[in-house]
Amino acid sequence: MRYSIKLSYRGADFCGWQVQPDAPSVQQTLEQALGTLLRATVSVTGAGRTDTGVNAIGYIAHFDAAEGLDTRQLCYKLNAILPRSIAVHGITCAPADFHARFDAVQREYTYFLHRCKDPFVEAFSCLYTFPEVDFDAMNAAAQALPGRHDFRCFEKTGADSKTSVCTVSEAAWHRYTPSHLALTGRQGGDDYWYFRISADRFLRNMVRAVVGTLLEVGRGKRSVEGFGSLILPPDYEGEEVLRSLAGESVPGHALFLSGIRY
Repeated sequence: MRYSIKLSYRGADFCGWQVQPDAPSVQQTLEQALGTLLRATVSVTGAGRTDTGVNAIGYIAHFDAAEGLDTRQLCYKLNAILPRSIAVHGITCAPADFHARFDAVQREYTYFLHRCKDPFVEAFSCLYTFPEVDFDAMNAAAQALPGRHDFRCFEKTGADSKTSVCTVSEAAWHRYTPSHLALTGRQGGDDYWYFRISADRFLRNMVRAVVGTLLEVGRGKRSVEGFGSLILPPDYEGEEVLRSLAGESVPGHALFLSGIRY
């Protein structure tokens, strides 16, 4: 019987989703917990990889086990033995051919950034205190992202993807007000931003590289047109394009896999 499991995790404690030989991963931790409770070897397949330190909310995975499991009780017991950095929200019966990775049609990532020192967002937001960052210029540059393009400039060197073509449906910067500011009556103003991007698939390290390059546009180190030139047509067959042409990747702790649609 196939089961779908919905969970969230804090990435700081893990090397990412996928099992690694010498570091703890979310997949390995979940498989061990399920194996302990079900008294069997359990293989869990996730919706996709996340990098070291990256967080996920509403992540979807699937596993096979005996028919007739008490999924509500299993969910309760999993939360009792899993570390606090992983929370299981629910387990449901799924069609026999359901696949958490290949059936996903869209994924969404959100990156948080704060412009002033704030101990209450530090764990999940990137402090970025350069004095002049042009929010509107970054949004103008981000308009080049939607559509079907080749994003090889933003892919981590050495990645094993068969193709670097992705179809982006949304990409924009937003201002927001953190919940703790409600205690003081303050608004977020220009101090708290997030970048949200949705696509059918993402390359390894792609979102962090895109954000880092957009921040160079905001600082005036790169033009809006220069950013757009890094985004290639899907049938690109020109000269070799290097990852070094784009900007540096931003830290992973402020990145969330924030949505998956099937």
